Amino acid sequence: MKTVLTYGTFDLFHRGHVRILKRLSQLGDKLIVGLSTDEFNAGKGKRSLFSYEERKEILESCRYVDKVIPESDWAQKKLDVVKYNVDIFGMGSDWAGKFDELKDLCEVVYLDRTEDISTTDIKQSLSILDTKHLEEIHSSLDTAMIVVNYLRGATK
Repeated sequence: MKTVLTYGTFDLFHRGHVRILKRLSQLGDKLIVGLSTDEFNAGKGKRSLFSYEERKEILESCRYVDKVIPESDWAQKKLDVVKYNVDIFGMGSDWAGKFDELKDLCEVVYLDRTEDISTTDIKQSLSILDTKHLEEIHSSLDTAMIVVNYLRGATK
């Protein structure tokens, strides 16, 4: 049985996450995801929209993921490779070369990321929304609901 291990925060789970998890799962028989804890993220200067427990639940519901473990510090990767008898350690290409020290324990691969999508980009897009934008979105949704209700024959 071939075991694959990866790590990440997986906040705002999106198609890029799904695609890399799918490709990683195809490299072996079992995919383990080391999920950054809220405390570890804080130490890296990162803050997730979703808590560790929420992100874990999302990952566990993904059919490509067999096991989710907490990632609490940078040094644990080497220990996890040994503990879980990992054959392949995989990360996105944005990490290329950063985990080559694991090559003495297992195969290390860096997979291309999905273009045009990232959690950082999503967060930046959401950050431009101010009260005026939100009011416009709310108004548009109200208008859309009026149209939907009219088409359904409903009355207000």
